Parts: sequence; C-alpha cells; structure tokens
Amino acid sequence: MHRQSFLNHYANLPIPVRKEIILDLAEGEGPITWDVAYREIRAETELGKEILEKLVLLKFIPIENAEEK
Repeated sequence: MHRQSFLNHYANLPIPVRKEIILDLAEGEGPITWDVAYREIRAETELGKEILEKLVLLKFIPIENAEEK
C-alpha cells in the first residue's frame, strides 16, 4: 500500500524535483534523492524498505486511506 502510494506520488513529481535530496540516512548510506528512493523502493531492496518507512513516518508521501475507497 505505501509502496504504491510512493510510486504514484513519484510519477507526478516534476523531473527537476526528482534530483532533490529528501533524506539523509546513517553514515555510509548518504543523502537520498527522489530518484534513488524510486530505484530502491521499486527494486524492493532492504534500503528501499528503510527509505519508504522513513518517508511514511515523515509524511513525505500522501497515504491513501483504505476506508475512503
């Protein structure tokens, strides 16, 4: 559910915005842009799961309420 919300939100971002840093993770993982987040989340990597969790926690992506549908 969160993954699809992220992918839908990413698809609507202007291309220049996709290069912007959205997270700064622990040392060694470095800053994360929308593009990096997209690649990692789409590939369903462990890093992608961590990124998605943090984006949801920070309310960076709109989460659709299942009850509204």
